Amino acid sequence: MKTLYLMRHGKSAWDDPSLDDHDRPLAPRGRKAARLVGHELKDRGARIGLVLCSTARRAADTADRLLEVMDAPDIPVERERGLYLCGAGVLLERLRDAPDSASSLMLVAHNPDLHDLARELTGSGEERHRAALAEKFPTGACAVILFEAARWADLDSGAGRLADFILPRKLS
Repeated sequence: MKTLYLMRHGKSAWDDPSLDDHDRPLAPRGRKAARLVGHELKDRGARIGLVLCSTARRAADTADRLLEVMDAPDIPVERERGLYLCGAGVLLERLRDAPDSASSLMLVAHNPDLHDLARELTGSGEERHRAALAEKFPTGACAVILFEAARWADLDSGAGRLADFILPRKLS
């Protein structure tokens, strides 16, 4: 079995209009959301084997804060420019290339890519989580999707079960 955590970066700051989109930092609300979701995952005993993260500052900061709260400094993090606003298809191909030694992965990236990917992969799960995911994938949210697959290369459309959809606004 494989577990996939799809984490959308926290709310970003728009204070400095001269910054390139890639370089925008987290807003205070985004920093808080990353900490809240990190605490929730830690409390639930989440075990993440590898983090794949966009190089955008808001995504990297989200991953850093989340892992810090989880007290998980030993989890490897691969920061990749190719995960920045690349489309759901590219994200899926990257997941399929992940090492099978990691039974669980976290992907920290952006919308609409994450929302599209989550909807594509999810074929079952609790109705309230599926309804919330169908509506939107808010900043700071984390979808937890389980697969009955031995290899990441076997991820397929509709094969995942949405086990949880963690919304930071419901944790505060």
